[in-house]
Amino acid sequence: MGQQGKHLNSIKVSHEKHTAGCATEIMAIPETVCISMSQHIGAPCKPLVKKGDQVKVGQLIGDTDAFVSAPIHSSVSGTVKEISTIRSVTGGDDQVVIIETDGNQDVYEEIKPPVINDMKDFIAAVRASGLVGLGGASFPTHIKLNPKNLEEVDTLIVNAAECEPFITSDHRLMLENTEYIIKGAVAIMKYLGLKKGHIGVEENKPDAIEKLRKVIADMGHSGDIEVNVLRARYPQGAERVMIYEITGKTLRAGMLPADVGVILSNVTTIAFIGQYLETGRPLTTKRVTVDGNAVAEPKNIIVPIGARIADVIAACGGYKAEPKKILMGGPMMGRAVYSDAFPIIKNNNAILAFDGPQALIPEETGCIKCGRCHGACPFELLPVSIAEAYENKDVERLQALEVMQCMECGSCSYICPARRPLAFINKMSKGFLKEATSK
Repeated sequence: MGQQGKHLNSIKVSHEKHTAGCATEIMAIPETVCISMSQHIGAPCKPLVKKGDQVKVGQLIGDTDAFVSAPIHSSVSGTVKEISTIRSVTGGDDQVVIIETDGNQDVYEEIKPPVINDMKDFIAAVRASGLVGLGGASFPTHIKLNPKNLEEVDTLIVNAAECEPFITSDHRLMLENTEYIIKGAVAIMKYLGLKKGHIGVEENKPDAIEKLRKVIADMGHSGDIEVNVLRARYPQGAERVMIYEITGKTLRAGMLPADVGVILSNVTTIAFIGQYLETGRPLTTKRVTVDGNAVAEPKNIIVPIGARIADVIAACGGYKAEPKKILMGGPMMGRAVYSDAFPIIKNNNAILAFDGPQALIPEETGCIKCGRCHGACPFELLPVSIAEAYENKDVERLQALEVMQCMECGSCSYICPARRPLAFINKMSKGFLKEATSK
């Protein structure tokens, strides 16, 4: 499928996949965890526990009646120390449940595999699991799997492209939990009535491609699910890029994958569904890549949700140099944090800590009108023109330049020889345009 020989613009980045060969380890339980009630796009949850309550692993501790939401469960057993508020990495105030762990990891007694007879049961089970998009978007998965135009959807795409530098957590999942990926994909296709499944994997992961194809064949799904080998280019893992590369269909800004007949979800999200249907254990842990030249022992590690970054780094041997920059996520689209006291949330897939040149932001120089930013943009936008329009607060010009098509992948900033923060300017332009046109 897809348009042979045609690809969206992309860039070649230094992948830095140092931990690709590191089998996943399990982190020891820290003394406390700090579980945020805002771990998804939409309305935050309200705590269902209070100070002094005893909780167990998998116990529901936060929920809301809001439509766009996902429940939150305890990742540990122990005692609720306090209900507090912290400043989030995005600058808002998040309510958190702080739990003092007892080290026993007693599992909540009511956990059991869900009983599913039809799509309604399936969607309810996905919501009850607390699942959100684990590739970074954190959109509640039960909503994504229940589009209004389901009768027009016939294809599942499992996004297994891991194009951000340093991150290898999805790669390790594909090698270590392959069966759950296929079980999750099969379940989605069954209950949503989808005819065809695709798993998009970059060509630089031949071991994962081989393992996926073998397990698909061994489980008897070769006619239903296909592994699509994709170019190892950035931003191959972006939703709109992935859909085009596999199906040839164009997803414009504001459209949902279902609008072009597709359900698309990250490979870790899909695997979790397969695991949850078998075990009934909700989302309480996350596999993350810990790397960067300030980390003593880079590795892939499964951590309890709510563990603080400092505790995760300590489980990786601590810092070997004072970090000048810490990222939650990758260097292209991740978010820099000012403290390692922030807790891990559901959609974290990496913690990177850098010292020295890797942490520095190069000095910006004047634009030389080379056009590389335009050539790198998957949607052929004109970042330089967008920056000029934003500086002039020109609403009509920003609309004409289609700035809302920008998915903030960072390719333009990466390729710019003048080191201009073009992706950030695009982000600011989108915010300005939304505000200006909403009045």
